[in-house]
Formats: sequence, structure tokens, C-alpha cells
Amino acid sequence: MVTNIKYPLILDGGLSNVLEELGCDLNHELWSAKLLIDQPDLIIKAHLAYLRAGAQCLTSSSYQATIKGFERIGLNRTDAIKMILRSVELAQEARSIFLKESPESQIIYLAASIGPYGAFLADGSEYRGDYKISDNELRQFHAEKISILESTNVDFLAFETIPSLQEVQILSELIPQSNKPCWMSFSCYDSEFLNDGSKIIEAVKICSSTNNLFALGINCTAPKYISSIIKKIRPFVKDKKIIVYPNSGEIYLPESKSWKGISDPDVFQKMTSVWLDLGVNIIGGCCRIGPEHISKLTH
Repeated sequence: MVTNIKYPLILDGGLSNVLEELGCDLNHELWSAKLLIDQPDLIIKAHLAYLRAGAQCLTSSSYQATIKGFERIGLNRTDAIKMILRSVELAQEARSIFLKESPESQIIYLAASIGPYGAFLADGSEYRGDYKISDNELRQFHAEKISILESTNVDFLAFETIPSLQEVQILSELIPQSNKPCWMSFSCYDSEFLNDGSKIIEAVKICSSTNNLFALGINCTAPKYISSIIKKIRPFVKDKKIIVYPNSGEIYLPESKSWKGISDPDVFQKMTSVWLDLGVNIIGGCCRIGPEHISKLTH
């Protein structure tokens, strides 16, 4: 289990928004994972933007990187696995560059992102949690990706944007078998329910005693719901840390893979100070939260 982290631990923010600012068109079924194939240098630049903003933990660009997803666009299995591993290599390279720039910096952690099954479907279903799949199929899907990413030297496996109680149950069975410490964060559509309509309290209860899971919380959820969620789940989290990295509260349009709305780094800073007071230990941002937001947490 993780014992040497100084809390609060500051995460990075959304990868896709930084890549779009660098000129990338992410309207593709692989989303940011497409760049693992053809523009890996831009992923390094995005990671560096967060490290320079003060992030203490990078999340790999593997959220939507799956063997089936890469095979669907023509890669063979061997090359698909290489692409998933490349996501970690790029984060490692960014960390090395940054530590040469700033040798006085403290340890930079690496978390391997494992998104929900809905991310592979590339139709916005991780925001609904309504994909229809058997427990066995879901177990095989996640076990395969876990096996690949736990073979690297990342510090953590990050199971993020988990929208369904079925998926929570399957992951709670797989996580104790991993050789890496893990966190799990749920995606909610309001202050009480996961995206599939299940109560978040039920999800937390399933995971509260899961071995090898050192943090539980929320990500890719509108900031206005976060305080209420923290208060609800805190009594059930037990000895685990609470992790929070919301989106900006903007509306995602799956048809165009774009966002509608605005976000304010100063408002984000005020909200995060409240969440820290409520007991959050690990904090950062998800979609549309950028380096300017993370900088507000660290300066």
C-alpha cells in the first residue's frame, strides 16, 4: 500500500484540452489515444505543461487506449500493446525532461489511466453507463489492460470515470490481484447517482474494503456536485484516501466530441479549497481543466 505520499497530492488536469490547444483534432474514435500513433511528441508537451504548472502526478494517455480499439483501426495485437505501453513511456519521458529542468523538484508520480468500457465504445456511453455487456466480457476487457499496464513501472493504476455499478463490482474483484496500488474514481450525473443511475453510496460500499485500493472518489463530474458527494461518501470510505478531479462543468457533445461552455480557474481554486477542507487528499482536474487551473492549486 502507498505510505510515502505527502498529501494533498496534486494531480494533472485534462489531456485532451491541452492537445486541442496545441492544434490537435481529436474528433476520432480513439480520441487522444490516436496521438500515441502519429503525434506522440504532443503528448509529451501536454504532460510537461502540467508538470510546469505544479502537478505532482501525471496520468498516462491510455484512457481510451485498448487492444480492441487499436485493432478496430487496423493495428495488429502486438502493435496495439506497444501503443498502450507507449503511453507510459511518454509520461516517463516528460518526467525526465522536467526533472532535468527542475532538479530541486520533489518526486513526480505516474498513474496509468484505465478508463471504463464505455470509453472504448467511443460513443459517449461512459457518460451514461448503459453499455450492455456480460460480467465475464467486462472482466476480460479490464483484466487484459491491467495486465499490460501493471507490467510497467508506474506508481499507480487509475481506474477513472467509472459510471456503472456493474463495472465497479468487476473492478473491485480485479484490483486486489494487481501488483500496483490503485485508485478508483466514479463519474456521477448529480450529487447522488452514478451515470447509470446507481447510488454512489452503493459503489463506495462495494470498494471500501477492497484490498490494494488506496483511494476512492469522483472525477469527470460537474464541480457543483462535488462538495455534496464528498460529504455523502466520507463516512463510508474507511481508511482510504479521498480523490477528486472534476471536469469544468461544461457540457460534452458526443456527436462532435466537443464541449460547450466556459470555465474559470479562479472559481476552480475557490472550490478546491472547500473540498480540501472537507477532507480530500488527492486533487486535480479532468476534462477542460487545464494547466492554468492546476497552477492555482500550487502557487
